[in-house]
Amino acid sequence: MNELARILVVDDEDHIREVAEVSLEAIGGHEVVTAASGIEAIEKAVTERPDAILLDVMMPELDGPATLARLRSEPATRGIPVVFLTAKVREGDVERLRALDVAGVLAKPFDPMTLSEQLSRILNRHE
Repeated sequence: MNELARILVVDDEDHIREVAEVSLEAIGGHEVVTAASGIEAIEKAVTERPDAILLDVMMPELDGPATLARLRSEPATRGIPVVFLTAKVREGDVERLRALDVAGVLAKPFDPMTLSEQLSRILNRHE
């Protein structure tokens, strides 16, 4: 993954978005765009054209899997790699999420010091 990749971070929790943004920018050197909902994520994915999307699974209204389905149905966003961010880390949950056409799954809470490295590793494997 390009070191200056544009990452769209989607989470309904302000502090998660802020920590991920600071971590990916300061440690990873990425450009970060954020969204607080699935609907906002779809809009920003179309307008901002991120290189990857870090997408929370559990959000009100439009959850991560529903947001992913909409992203995959749009020609402009279909090919953007998506990595789910989830607090549900039981093996069955993770396997179910991996089966949804995503590059990978990261657990919350994540380590801000290694988030960029983990994301890069997942996306490099996905290419």
